[in-house]
Amino acid sequence: MRTALFLRRFSTRGPCRRLRMISRHLCRPCHNREKAKGLGKYVCQRCHLVIDEQPLMFKNDAYHPDHFSCTHCGKELTAEARELKGELYCLPCHDKMGVPICGACRRPIEGRVVNALGKQWHVEHFVCAKCEKPFLGHRHYEKKGLAYCETHYNQLFGDVCYNCSHVIEGDVVSALNKAWCVNCFSCSTCNSKLTLKNKFVEFDMKPVCKRCYEKFPLELKKRLKKLSELAARKAHPKSVGLNSA
Repeated sequence: MRTALFLRRFSTRGPCRRLRMISRHLCRPCHNREKAKGLGKYVCQRCHLVIDEQPLMFKNDAYHPDHFSCTHCGKELTAEARELKGELYCLPCHDKMGVPICGACRRPIEGRVVNALGKQWHVEHFVCAKCEKPFLGHRHYEKKGLAYCETHYNQLFGDVCYNCSHVIEGDVVSALNKAWCVNCFSCSTCNSKLTLKNKFVEFDMKPVCKRCYEKFPLELKKRLKKLSELAARKAHPKSVGLNSA
């Protein structure tokens, strides 16, 4: 009893107080980590004991050489080991578990899976082949086994609609030296749909149907006619005509 009182008195001040503040209760794995840190050694990720010999390193984790083995079959692992939920597996055992493998990093996909180009991908690893930005659920365009964002697909391969600025997936209307979606090729004044069989004139780099053109002021129509004739001369020096209404 006297001893207990003696310790309690001295634990409130001086060096003993500092010792009491430093002391901690540790579980065995944490105790082993602290011990290994003091000895400049590693702790095995499988058994959580200090590794006295040369450790085997895998993705910055240390293992006893005889503990670097498949959790399922016990086979000794190589650098091709797969990690899933903190456990290590050989390739055959891992594949039998039906876990998808990312087509980019070749690591297991535990969360959301993107299925594209005949492969499976981590969301953050399914990227544009040109700018390498993740699609993150946005639309992608495929070409020769690669995926592209809309911007770079347009730049590299696509016909882009002059009106909506999207890749034209169906028929292309080529008019006024531009490409148009079928649904986007319309009169810029009344929005009535046009085809190449309709008569139209170019105004402000867009088509105008014959009916709207007839409503234009006379001076404007004369100016448009001159511009059309000038363009025709440049395109066909030997023939002059108005390619309009």
